[in-house]
Amino acid sequence: MLSELGLPDNSGLELIKDIKAMHPGLPVLVFSMHDESLYAERALQAGARGYIMKDATGEELMHAIRQVLSGKVYVSKKMSSRVLEAFSGRGSASSARLSIGQLSDREFQVFELLGLGLSTSKIARKLSLSAKTVNAHRVQIKKKLHIKSASELISFAGRWLTSRGGEERRHLTTK
Repeated sequence: MLSELGLPDNSGLELIKDIKAMHPGLPVLVFSMHDESLYAERALQAGARGYIMKDATGEELMHAIRQVLSGKVYVSKKMSSRVLEAFSGRGSASSARLSIGQLSDREFQVFELLGLGLSTSKIARKLSLSAKTVNAHRVQIKKKLHIKSASELISFAGRWLTSRGGEERRHLTTK
């Protein structure tokens, strides 16, 4: 099965988890525009067997599909190198990327929406959560990122999201 992470009504990560719960043997390959350096690991943890960017060639996509269908895991060569470097302790990722990687999937969703400037109530509606739950996630995000104030969190999330690039930002606003 091919899946995208950015879905209009739900998180692609939640969809993968639901699919794996209902059909554990079904191989899922994520085909996404989202930056693999942040999303590939999350997709694999959710149960996907592979992750490929939409800018990949048709040949790369076919290779990824064959890998996943044969029971293997697929990530790009670039991502494989990063995983091996991180595993060997020689990773070159920035501390911000590493810190953001500590966020749970839900905390990461809240973080992204904060970066877009959404209020707690709008985030709660968008994610079908209570405002109290969103606030609890904000507290956890601040702890994990070592941020002291709400304004510092919103500023950091906005700067981080802006650094991710325009296409991904446009996609998040249309969800």
